[in-house]
Amino acid sequence: MPRFFGKGSDCAFCRMMRSLAFSGIGAALGAGIGKLLDLQKSDVWMCAIGGAFVMVFIVLKKLENS
Repeated sequence: MPRFFGKGSDCAFCRMMRSLAFSGIGAALGAGIGKLLDLQKSDVWMCAIGGAFVMVFIVLKKLENS
């Protein structure tokens, strides 16, 4: 029976929720940096997408490996 909650939960739902949380944080950071640099709206969206990519695929991989 899978562990759904608790320290080190590795069920599919937990992994999906973690990736959604990290992508939201990364998107917010990327959009904030784009706004601070006074970029156009389309470029701010691209920064948000880039921030989400970095958080999900790089940072989350490091957390899973440790």
